Amino acid sequence: MPFKVIGPLFRANLTGSERVRVNQGGTSSGKTYTLMQLLYYYAMTEPGCVVTVAGQDFPNLRVGALRDAKTIRNSSEWMCTFFTVNESGHFITGANGSIIEFKSYKDAQDAKNGKRDYLFINECNGVPFDIYWQLAIRTRKRIFLDYNPSERFWVHDEVIGRDGVKLIISDHRGNPFLSAEEHERIEGIEDEELFKVYARGLTGMITGLVLTNWDIVDRMPPVEDRKMTAYGLDFGFTNDPSALEEVALAHGDLYVQELLYETGCTNPMLAKAMKDKGITRSHCVYADSAEPKSIAEIKNEGLWIVGAPKGPDSIIVGLDILKRYRIHVVRGSKGIIGNLKAYKWKRDRDGKETNNPVDRFNHGIDAIRYVALSKLNITRKGTARAHYNKLD
Repeated sequence: MPFKVIGPLFRANLTGSERVRVNQGGTSSGKTYTLMQLLYYYAMTEPGCVVTVAGQDFPNLRVGALRDAKTIRNSSEWMCTFFTVNESGHFITGANGSIIEFKSYKDAQDAKNGKRDYLFINECNGVPFDIYWQLAIRTRKRIFLDYNPSERFWVHDEVIGRDGVKLIISDHRGNPFLSAEEHERIEGIEDEELFKVYARGLTGMITGLVLTNWDIVDRMPPVEDRKMTAYGLDFGFTNDPSALEEVALAHGDLYVQELLYETGCTNPMLAKAMKDKGITRSHCVYADSAEPKSIAEIKNEGLWIVGAPKGPDSIIVGLDILKRYRIHVVRGSKGIIGNLKAYKWKRDRDGKETNNPVDRFNHGIDAIRYVALSKLNITRKGTARAHYNKLD
């Protein structure tokens, strides 16, 4: 085995005769990483085999399965010698003629093109059933699916329970790649419903979400259609990610695109990431005013960054502003989409919702809230409007 570490999830997917392996798991259970390890194993041991890794779109694959594939390859000198990455074509070739391709499909007709030995649909709850069906009937050997079980979808109705299907439920406790702090953070989820889904990998129906007025779109609006463009930054480091979000107001709606959602970012790294994303001194970034030292350090890198308004009710006021718009999130903004699916109101001892949100799954939301507090206000009639002041 070429991998230094494999976990029980690898063995569970490797063994058995079932054609379809359904990987239902909580957050950080290692599903995607483990399945990429397994696909590398097939590619190494079966010369000339074809492996397809599919997702709802390529931005999601780039920050998920493809990123894990590159990490696994780069962790071993032998793997780097055996496998070659084609960046422009989005595929990896083995010295024995095997290929691992990363693809997304716009519809079922598009999915009819090509056959393969192994199929992995990453985050399959974002892929329609008819696309899965077309890919499945063109797969010769084995199919792998993975997802977080926040609610029922076609896998529960059309796949699980059928002959030749193996259901594998995993959670963070079986992931050997997590730190003790990461395990502790997940175990510390207080909300019972969220704990069931994200800490134990059990199917749920999350209710009590703070923001439901959002959808997913393919792109941001053209610059000429925008009434406002600004950037929000929420600081993180070890366990909590830093979140950088672009926010635009166009056609009366808000548009959001995630530019960064990562842990371990120092302030110089954040400043470099902003510049790499095209943010200059003429673009204003609104950040958490509770971090004046971080704001000062980034400002010293030549960027325009200010603290967002802060007060005892700033969280509720900011959320109230956001609720007054339809929010369109650009596809591939994985961090904030995950936030929107999990950010909930606290409940009291009787199980009733309070007016305070749970302080989890909110880093991307906090970033756009800073923009709302800084660039949007409430009129006397209680409706939201924009301060259309220019940022340059």
